[in-house]
Amino acid sequence: MGHAATDSTVTTWTWFKGEWHEGNPNIMGPQTHGVWMASTVFDGARRMNGKMPDLHPHCARVIRSANLMGLKPAITTDEIVALVKEGVKKFDPELALYIKPIVYGGEGFLAPIPESAQFVLCISVTEMPAAVQTGFSARKSSFRRPSPESAPTEAKAACLYPNVGRAVTEANNDGFDTGVMLDPIGNVAEFSYANLFFAKDNVVYTPAINGTFLNGLTRQRVITLLRKDGVEVVEKTCAYSELETADEIFGTGNYYKVAPCVKLDERALQPGPITRRAQDLYMAFTENS
Repeated sequence: MGHAATDSTVTTWTWFKGEWHEGNPNIMGPQTHGVWMASTVFDGARRMNGKMPDLHPHCARVIRSANLMGLKPAITTDEIVALVKEGVKKFDPELALYIKPIVYGGEGFLAPIPESAQFVLCISVTEMPAAVQTGFSARKSSFRRPSPESAPTEAKAACLYPNVGRAVTEANNDGFDTGVMLDPIGNVAEFSYANLFFAKDNVVYTPAINGTFLNGLTRQRVITLLRKDGVEVVEKTCAYSELETADEIFGTGNYYKVAPCVKLDERALQPGPITRRAQDLYMAFTENS
């Protein structure tokens, strides 16, 4: 049953086929292409401190990801943005939210039928993680990011995330929060689920986009903000050995936005001035969104 009224006890609202539903409605069956053939893409935006930074680019990217997977959703970016603005009003304005537009194939055999694409919008209460302030630990992962020839790496596709999950599980089993994943030829790609930056001698470095990992929207925003602030940011091929001698390491991503890495393998690190500056610049940008 669909619901329109606000209920402060509901922690998730989901829009599907013209109606808002409480919680996690049943929307797929065993014959749904997005289930058995994994033609599902998604994106993630945030509402934090009452603001939704880069909402439009996040909504645009889910459509681009769908197109890359051979799907043709019958919804526009502006229509998704309007639904998000409608949906967030169902929550206390002080709550932090995770905003997740999803597109999946409804029908097909191996490849989805493009016009069968279904759109879902899920919005849930999700507080900002403690890692924003306390930082996170990382270890070199034994799992690597796939190449563009072997996976739909340019899409934010659900089928890529089991590899992310096993990298995180491996790290967790060794007492770390996440992994540092290399690309297929052994250069640094990213953290398991976030883009990676490091600083050395007051210069910031980040792996150049090479098709093996997403050019995250928060990554792009932080690069722009740092450069406008006079910080030199270099996108290049990065060796793991460079992380081992870095002055600072930090990650960017929708879940925590900007957070310091405080331990790499067995080496302790401190949140440094560039990391804190990146956090401050991003928060200032958010306040003006």
